[in-house]
Amino acid sequence: MTKNSDYRFSFGPWTIHEGSDPFGPTVRPTVESASKLKTCKEAGFDAMMLHDDDAVPGLDSMSASAVLAEAKQYKTMLADNGLVVEMVAPRLWEDARGIDGGFTSRDPKVRQWAIDRSRQCVDICRAMETDLFVLWLAREGTYMREAKNSIDSHRYLIEAFNAILEHDPQIRIAIEPKPNEPMDHAYLPTIGHVLAIAHQTVDPARVGGLIEIAHSLLAGLDPADDLAFALQANKLWSVHLNDQNGLKYDQDKTFGSSNLRSAFNQVRVLEKAGFASTGMLAVDVKAMRTQKAEFATQHLINSKRMFMHLVEKVRSLDPELERQLTVSGNDEAVEMAILEHLMGV
Repeated sequence: MTKNSDYRFSFGPWTIHEGSDPFGPTVRPTVESASKLKTCKEAGFDAMMLHDDDAVPGLDSMSASAVLAEAKQYKTMLADNGLVVEMVAPRLWEDARGIDGGFTSRDPKVRQWAIDRSRQCVDICRAMETDLFVLWLAREGTYMREAKNSIDSHRYLIEAFNAILEHDPQIRIAIEPKPNEPMDHAYLPTIGHVLAIAHQTVDPARVGGLIEIAHSLLAGLDPADDLAFALQANKLWSVHLNDQNGLKYDQDKTFGSSNLRSAFNQVRVLEKAGFASTGMLAVDVKAMRTQKAEFATQHLINSKRMFMHLVEKVRSLDPELERQLTVSGNDEAVEMAILEHLMGV
């Protein structure tokens, strides 16, 4: 198998979770943060992706200086485990003030709160020695389209992005698109929307994308093409590896578990772009609700393992078959060769 050192991997503490869902309570015990870091390193991961309140629990009740002090302590704990921080994101969607969205709320006081917390998150990024600030615009949308003026909402988003960019001249914003959930209709649902709005900010060079595989599938799109679109623009700054079984709620399944050929093509695009030397892969998956606690990290290990298996499949593809992909008139034969290569026959 290809050496793991070719790619760098991260995961977030929320991926080791209690197994609750909208239809039922927790089914596994809570795992303390230090144990998650130990698991991360033992499984061969290089970094953590964090929300602001993963790094600093209870930050809303703390002074700015106390928040930064706590963030630096967390960074030290990471370093003691041989880990770094890939990115930090503000968790706006779990605050009651953001019920109508943060940046696009109908209440100007809430919009200001969302910007202020995002600026604080930028400061946490810098304390963690990462320049990658991620925005998943979870509640930036509507349940009822008439509830907001969408033209104004997009202007509010640009104003918020500009405020973040102007707060720190080194920070990069990676926007993570998703078409729905928790909102019925989300603003910036695809990577195309993200890159279009990036060019309307005060510094387009510092606004790019984070593509989550399941989110592309939820939009009915081909994740490999989404990756390619961002890569050709030099705007793919992180990837969330997972999978999705159809157009439903966000499942965060183990990478390659539902759409193996699609996963192969995703890896193929990343390989052709040399992404291993320019970015990091975040494993953003959930253990199945039925998984016992003692096995509730297997989804992380399996996702990483599947990715590296597919790297080997991409790299071992017959060069002549690669040539035929673009010049052959017998697409059926080429397709069967791809399928047989994936099956090892």
